[in-house]
Amino acid sequence: MSEDVIRLVQDAIACSRKWSETGWSVIFGGRNVEVSSLKQTQALPKNVVFRPEALNYWNKAKLTGNDAADSGQKALDALKNGNLAAADNALYFCQYIEKPFAESSKTWQPLYAAYKEELAGH
Repeated sequence: MSEDVIRLVQDAIACSRKWSETGWSVIFGGRNVEVSSLKQTQALPKNVVFRPEALNYWNKAKLTGNDAADSGQKALDALKNGNLAAADNALYFCQYIEKPFAESSKTWQPLYAAYKEELAGH
């Protein structure tokens, strides 16, 4: 497998582990307040009505990102060992894990598409 794909997987693992830190635009509450990371959520006053919802969202993003990164690491190990079937399975699973956040996170679905393109070219 090309070094480019291996680098993409490494980058995706690092990105995925930081989803809750780097974040993305998410709107909460009746007043449509943007809270774009776990750190921003934790800084909200305790009496903010939507704080529990935002905490739940960003904690879920953190856990999901770590789960996807763990599967990505399996894919990376498989790629380095030339086991393309295991790599494909792990990368496919990364997409599945990412689904609840895919529209915002944009990490594993584009990578899987690039991976499949690379395979088709060989």
